[in-house]
Amino acid sequence: MKGVWLTVFSAVLMTGAAWAGSTPEWRGYAGDAQHNAQAPVANQAFGRIHWKAPVDLDPQRDPGGQGELLIHYGSPMITASNTVIFPVKTGATGGFRIEAHNGTTGSLIWKLGTRFVLAPHDWTPSFPAHLTAQNVVVFAGPGGTVRTRQSPDSATGAGGRFVFYGEKNYRADPSAYDSNVMIDTPITADDAGNLYFGFVVTGSTPINLASGIARIDARGRGTWISAPNAANDNSITEIAQNCAPAISPDQTTVYVAVSNGSSGYLVGLDSKTLKPKYRTTLVDPVSGSVAWIDDDSSAAPTVGPDGDVYYGVLENPYPNHDDRGWLLHFDATLTTQKTPGSFGWDDTASVVPASAVPSYTGTSPYLLMSKYNNYYGIGPYGDGHNRIAIIDPDATQIDQYSTATVMKDVLTILGPNQVPGEPQGAVYEWCINSAVVDPSSKSVIANSEDGHVYRWDLTTNILAEVMTLNNPQPEAYTPTIVGPDGTVYAINDANLYAIGN
Repeated sequence: MKGVWLTVFSAVLMTGAAWAGSTPEWRGYAGDAQHNAQAPVANQAFGRIHWKAPVDLDPQRDPGGQGELLIHYGSPMITASNTVIFPVKTGATGGFRIEAHNGTTGSLIWKLGTRFVLAPHDWTPSFPAHLTAQNVVVFAGPGGTVRTRQSPDSATGAGGRFVFYGEKNYRADPSAYDSNVMIDTPITADDAGNLYFGFVVTGSTPINLASGIARIDARGRGTWISAPNAANDNSITEIAQNCAPAISPDQTTVYVAVSNGSSGYLVGLDSKTLKPKYRTTLVDPVSGSVAWIDDDSSAAPTVGPDGDVYYGVLENPYPNHDDRGWLLHFDATLTTQKTPGSFGWDDTASVVPASAVPSYTGTSPYLLMSKYNNYYGIGPYGDGHNRIAIIDPDATQIDQYSTATVMKDVLTILGPNQVPGEPQGAVYEWCINSAVVDPSSKSVIANSEDGHVYRWDLTTNILAEVMTLNNPQPEAYTPTIVGPDGTVYAINDANLYAIGN
């Protein structure tokens, strides 16, 4: 089902197709609408922790394992004026607010409650928020609504509300929508400020909403399409939870994964109308069976500079690939499946300019940075040799852990710290879902469950700098970021750390 509605704003009227403001340096999950995750400037040296702030006031550690934090913390956003904006979980099982801090000092500038309610989940999903190219903070409210906050660098700013299915409809029965409609992916905005996000519907609503993907344009007009209609398959029930939509470089296509709860498609939709354009079944490259789409994952599509699309899935049968999954690779129309990468299940690949890897002698203009964990004790080859990797999307090799032909490793590096009680070489996992690439310093900044953040020097292939953050902490995956002054940001053990000279 599709619907188009004109939104009425609750507190502020926006006019024109664009909102005023300076272009932010980090807009949200994986940095930009293509999820390339590239730093705006060279990162500062790892001299000290400038400041830290909690992103979770009541972290829940899994009592059945090793005290894992099974939560995907939402990505910080950073304005051109160096205001760092991030969601904070306030209760044990939910409750969120948005905080804005001075990037230099860490001092609080403003905070704002959200009334957001999480969709049904296993691992706690990330909080949906984004900083548009027009410097407006948008974040999830109750009932599938999107709230706005202008002037993010100021202690005060006008607020508003978008309702993708219509403000009049929402006001007619807010309790029905608040109880049954939830945004359950990160929000992505294209360059013009149009918003895209997945939502889930858990019960009846007066206008018969169904789980799907929504678009809200820069003037507040909403459009949506149900997940089965987006896929042209009535067995499909949802947008994959946590899957941040990605936008093509020419801004004409939005890519997102849809699922029946375990498997499904990657689809490309018209970015203005959400009319289906492209579809591909997500398939395990070894078995030929449908690949698993896991709602505990936070993998999202990455769109390369050439328009190619990359998306991570779990292997099927599981765990024949040691719980590594695959990074599937398609052309822009999703009609040609190209060589996969050898890891993908909970990772959003970052784009690395080929010039940032001086030893590279291949022909691709860009490479990909991927987590490359090989979890100890899982699958036939699970040895705990957890790595991160630079891989070549245009060159191939035989996979170390299967019979598949996969993207060629250009550089890999093993985590440096042994896990106590596990065999030699079994090191702590890299706890990243999107790692920032710094072309200026030819580096990648990556977070580890060993309680440290590292700068991987792509010139020397060594972990050239390290900063101790906290004791080792098993956790779901978190992003790393570089701000406009070169400050490095990493989330570890429920805290956001600002690191620099």
